[in-house]
Amino acid sequence: MRAVWVMALWAGLCGWAQGDESIEEVPAELGTEGFAPSGEIKIHYVSKGEGPLLVMIHGFPDYWYSWRYQMPELAKHFRVVAVDQRGYNQSGQPTGVENYTVEKLVGDVVAVVKHLGADKSIICGHDWGGMVAWSFAMQHPEMTDRLIICNLPHPRGLFRELANNPEQQKNSAYARNFQKQDPSQVNPASYALFLKYKDPEERKRYLAAFKRSSAEGMLNYYKANYPKEPYSDALPDLPQVRCPVLMFHGLADTALLPGALSGTWNWVDNELTIVTLPGASHWVHWDKSDVVTQKMLSWLGH
Repeated sequence: MRAVWVMALWAGLCGWAQGDESIEEVPAELGTEGFAPSGEIKIHYVSKGEGPLLVMIHGFPDYWYSWRYQMPELAKHFRVVAVDQRGYNQSGQPTGVENYTVEKLVGDVVAVVKHLGADKSIICGHDWGGMVAWSFAMQHPEMTDRLIICNLPHPRGLFRELANNPEQQKNSAYARNFQKQDPSQVNPASYALFLKYKDPEERKRYLAAFKRSSAEGMLNYYKANYPKEPYSDALPDLPQVRCPVLMFHGLADTALLPGALSGTWNWVDNELTIVTLPGASHWVHWDKSDVVTQKMLSWLGH
């Protein structure tokens, strides 16, 4: 799916999409919104429920609403906080590639956890949110209770596949294109046209959210962090992940191939559970939302 919309964007078909600016930002059943200071910007989040903190981090192109299928059930047992990453929707949108490094993105999550008065959190991430979640767990083990990852292999596995797997290299062409793309030529709302939705209301919400987002910020995730050719699997020494880890991977993901999952057990010094789901795309938590939600709950002890 990702290859289709990337090709359309790259061919200049993205145009200016129209969104419904009057649409309610936060449906009542999904919680209430807030803002956490993070350096010179603020991070927007939506919170629902009480109990241990569970922070959910979206990927590209997405925003906090990515977790709409998981939040109501999880919030029966946890304080679920879904964030807008910087550059997206109502969070701060600083300019400059240097403001979108993984270190900055991890710092935003640290700021949210501290703002909410917690010492630690369960961390859950999808796509770029998964990269942030992995990095958070490695850099702040004392703040990471458990880790849940949706369709983002451990960085070591991804870098290895980019360096050695021609199919993964070919399927990562979209990322190389994003690294070259001029954000002034892209309306961020256009990205919403290429996502799958279960009803028209979801599409309206994404159009509105992406109109509020920064194309420069969204593309800077790739420019600041995604490996550039020539690829190498040589990484700086990354700390072991010390907490229990649950991974979901939709096997129909064409952007991130499942070969990168191999060896994950070498980089996690704790329990590791990998759930592969045939027929699910990169958006595994949408395509198999009930399965993902129920497995999350059971793995978390509910």
